[in-house]
Amino acid sequence: MSELLNKETVKRVEKSLREFDSNLKVIALDKTARTAKDAASTLKCELGAIVKSLVFKANGEFLVCLLSGDKRCSLNKLKKILNKKDVCMANADEVKDNTGFSIGGVAPTGYIKNLKTIIDKSLSRFIYVYGAAGHPDCIFKIKYSELIKLTKGLEREIAE
Repeated sequence: MSELLNKETVKRVEKSLREFDSNLKVIALDKTARTAKDAASTLKCELGAIVKSLVFKANGEFLVCLLSGDKRCSLNKLKKILNKKDVCMANADEVKDNTGFSIGGVAPTGYIKNLKTIIDKSLSRFIYVYGAAGHPDCIFKIKYSELIKLTKGLEREIAE
């Protein structure tokens, strides 16, 4: 498991977390957290406390939306918030090219490019939430209020 913590993507997340708060730690799990359901099962927490990091393309620009594990992003709401008509999910290559992460390990921080972040307000139901940490088997725990500060994300209602 310690070899997971040495992966470049995990180290990038860890660096971002430590620069924000030296008490935040990346945790390597015994079981996969590739999906929100997997993560909630492994962590024995509510599905909604898992942060899904979804990458979207809006008129050729990329952004990240953070949602509760039990919610889906509304493209219509996102289009209205962004005031853009052409909004779709990024494909796997676009996700990797813009975040530096593969799908299943996309963290809410530590991107290789500067990406706008929108956080769905439904996550505010939880004091603590769990985000991916650069690998499907690595996560970190953070207060919701701190996640907003870490990501400099805009809180909006984007869930269906």
